[in-house]
Amino acid sequence: MSKTLDEKLAALRHWMIPWHSILTAYSGGVDSALVMAVAHEQLGPRALAAIGVSPSLPQRELAAAQALAEKLGAACQLIATAEVENPQYAANPQNRCFFCKTELFSRLAEVAKTQGYAVVLDGTNASDLTDDRPGRVAAANHGIRSPLLELGLTKDDVRQLSRQLGLPVWDKPAMACLASRVPHGSPISPQILNQIETAEDVLADLGFRQFRVRHHGELARVELPPEDHPRALELRQAITVGLKNAGFRHVCLDLAGFRSADAPPASPSTADRGQSPFVPLHIASHA
Repeated sequence: MSKTLDEKLAALRHWMIPWHSILTAYSGGVDSALVMAVAHEQLGPRALAAIGVSPSLPQRELAAAQALAEKLGAACQLIATAEVENPQYAANPQNRCFFCKTELFSRLAEVAKTQGYAVVLDGTNASDLTDDRPGRVAAANHGIRSPLLELGLTKDDVRQLSRQLGLPVWDKPAMACLASRVPHGSPISPQILNQIETAEDVLADLGFRQFRVRHHGELARVELPPEDHPRALELRQAITVGLKNAGFRHVCLDLAGFRSADAPPASPSTADRGQSPFVPLHIASHA
């Protein structure tokens, strides 16, 4: 017999109670926000929300995460991470997330040890098991607990519970790190991540909620839900100017639409030959 929403929330609250203190790996997304909020609700000042800060986290996401923690009255601490300095991460292999999460969880484990927190939690939920998640190995290596996963709570459960608790992020689109915009095998640098962030800020400022700007050298491949394509074409001039100012030479709208996974391999050359389902919002003339 399936549990009601109230029973699921009660189970999550009960899960938190036995811990003397909790540190939550908090990104501002709906999953970690729910864990952070319930930990704060149950443990008050003995619960800490820790945000890993690096070039892969957009400043607008950082500000929003801090604002939510402040609104709830939850203790929040910024933890600098240096995954971009790791050559294994910067090479951008298929298991890039393993190196990112290893860096994050090792820093959080050290904070928990030095500040006396009994356990470190993350926001992994039961729906995440359908994806390839190299970061889960890093979590296991550092003893990270995942209450949403352990209780069998799905992404839909998380959104419903967050809405019931009045969390404004309950319907927030998924937000992967900026490095996910770079095809595997293409090197990652702080400069590239900053370029992507600047480009995506253009879309956010224009009112789009769900988007990705995939980085293919001089080409920016814009992913939006199909229902947003007409508006994107209406705003093609503003998008083009904004993304060119971010440093891209070519700007294309991907007709395949928004996809939350890492960017698949592609190149500006195949796009220019018309072998990809891209609509050019702007193609610069070659000097």
